[in-house]
Amino acid sequence: SINGHAVQFLVDTGATAVSLGQAEADRIGLDYRHGQRIATGTANGSVSAYAITLTSVRVGDVEVANVPAIVVPAPMDRVLLGNTFLTRFSMLRETDTMRLEKRP
Repeated sequence: SINGHAVQFLVDTGATAVSLGQAEADRIGLDYRHGQRIATGTANGSVSAYAITLTSVRVGDVEVANVPAIVVPAPMDRVLLGNTFLTRFSMLRETDTMRLEKRP
């Protein structure tokens, strides 16, 4: 969840930040239009986006506060769980399973 709102995540170790589309940001009530305007690179080229800080991101029983994120104009069917969230964890890979353990 983001700020207490249910969302679907996709772990993306290649994404710099937690990223979500404007439609999803509107659906969960994020005030992203007051964020900093930035240009960011995507698989489809450079786009204008908003840099914001999420109050909280929760996956299962683990919650992380103050997570930098970007909101992009492109529609996205899932929120990309990028490195602004993932770097707070150790990633352990065993065969076809990846396990995240929160760093102290």
